[in-house]
Amino acid sequence: APIVAGSMLVVLGLLLSGLVPLRGIAIVPVAGILIGGAMTATSLAGRRALDELTGRRGEVEAALALGLLPREAVLLVCRPAAGQALVPALDQTRTVGLVTLPGAFVGVLLGGASPLAAGVTQLVVLVGLLAVEAVAVVLTVELIARGLLRPARREHHRTDASTRSRPADPGPP
Repeated sequence: APIVAGSMLVVLGLLLSGLVPLRGIAIVPVAGILIGGAMTATSLAGRRALDELTGRRGEVEAALALGLLPREAVLLVCRPAAGQALVPALDQTRTVGLVTLPGAFVGVLLGGASPLAAGVTQLVVLVGLLAVEAVAVVLTVELIARGLLRPARREHHRTDASTRSRPADPGPP
């Protein structure tokens, strides 16, 4: 949900403003870049927020004991993780043009457009990425705070030679 919400809002805004023409050749690459950025930000925000909740469980319990609502207690711990999830996008924005030649810029140039048009396109993509990632991170942390996103349960399977010949333990009856 955070990936779709953030990406679709920005793509819709770019289409309605006329910055991206209503043609597949223009929409697909821009939407792909934005969805990729939202995926990265969502993953970082989710992992860091859940790690913070695990590591700072006592703080959440203390906040609950002081009368905070569960959502407020979780947000108290998760907010710093949200900011950290946006650091890669901010770093990318700072280095564009100085250290790297970004994909949208190069793609528009190779497509035959002027350097000015390529620069404008890249600027639109970077601003769109920041907006998409901010929305995705906020929604991810909010879903975690409401208890709607939880860590996946992982089962550990032994794969060494000593366990291959024996049947798996069925567990308690």
